[in-house]
Amino acid sequence: MARVLLGGLLTLVIAMGIGRFAYAPILPAMQSATGLGGDGAGLLASLNYLGYFLGAAAVGWVPHGTVRTWTFRTALVVSVATTAGMGLTDDFLTWSVLRFLSGLASAGMFILGIAMVLDALVRMGGESRAGWMYMGVGAGIAGSGLFVALFGGRLGWDGDWLALGALCVPLAVPVWLWVQDHAPKHAATAAAAAGGLSAPLLLLTAAYFLEGAGYIVTGTFLVALLKRMPDTAAIGEAAWTVAGLAAVPSGLFWAAMGRKLGGWRALIVAHLAQAVGIVLPLAGLGAVGGFASAVLFGGTFVGIVSLAFMLGRQLSGGASARVVGALTAAYGLGQILGPLPAGIAVERTGSFATALVGASGMVALGAACLLAGMLLSRPDASPASSGRASAEKAG
Repeated sequence: MARVLLGGLLTLVIAMGIGRFAYAPILPAMQSATGLGGDGAGLLASLNYLGYFLGAAAVGWVPHGTVRTWTFRTALVVSVATTAGMGLTDDFLTWSVLRFLSGLASAGMFILGIAMVLDALVRMGGESRAGWMYMGVGAGIAGSGLFVALFGGRLGWDGDWLALGALCVPLAVPVWLWVQDHAPKHAATAAAAAGGLSAPLLLLTAAYFLEGAGYIVTGTFLVALLKRMPDTAAIGEAAWTVAGLAAVPSGLFWAAMGRKLGGWRALIVAHLAQAVGIVLPLAGLGAVGGFASAVLFGGTFVGIVSLAFMLGRQLSGGASARVVGALTAAYGLGQILGPLPAGIAVERTGSFATALVGASGMVALGAACLLAGMLLSRPDASPASSGRASAEKAG
């Protein structure tokens, strides 16, 4: 079981912590050395998330067994190769292709890898330990940020990409060996018809879309915006490392908050905390505000994902595959749409203020959708009963 969990954790380190999010700490050096503008940076980010969105839609059709394993392994190779490949060129068109392919690979690794690990844990009776796997996202973010902070000045932006790609190679070996699909091919059963489309579920989906569009602005530009401000220029990469460290226990923390407050209330609190964190760099608090923003970003986005999936399953009466697929699509669409207008706003205004206020507003609007969903939800999906059900299940 330990090997399976470690394989899942390293999958998230490679695919998400490095493959998707190393772009943020390396971006300022890329811009300085190559003249990449805010609009181009936003476009590269959006192309990565477009790849993720399309990949997430495609991998649902991958059958169980050997095909699933080798599709996952192909995504693993592509993820490592596209990370290193970013350091081999300064051609924008090539970067665009690499970031798009990296998004496809991230989706394949994340969705198929997590599915195979969960299947294995269920067979071994260890499904309750699955939450530890999500620590890989924060560990990858923290590790890539720390690496760039320590070695970025010596290696340059291209050396950072090449070195991170090389570091992924030994991490990929246990992933290749330990994350496989041994589950028997069988038809999914059951609760798909138990829950129907409802106003609370639609509002949850809308909130999740807004979260995807809002959080990713900070996820893309946090280091760049901190380095542009004189009073925070020295903490850019360090703040990204702090965000990763805050993300490590985030899933476990917000799961506990969900049990205590109920899914709706915990999600509202997480959204409001993140909305405040997004605009903190504009508050004139210097390094304190920069680090606080990083903590609130890293400490909420993984938890919001896990809470939204949990609540979606409750609202659908257990039709988890359908609901998780819909939520992932909404979230992915938000991530595609968020960075590009934010980058254009930065390029035209010369400031991150408009982009950050807009992103914070979207996350806050998501909290308003959640409040409406909570008020409209059925008694058996209410925060109180949700909390009781979780407590009873835990007990």
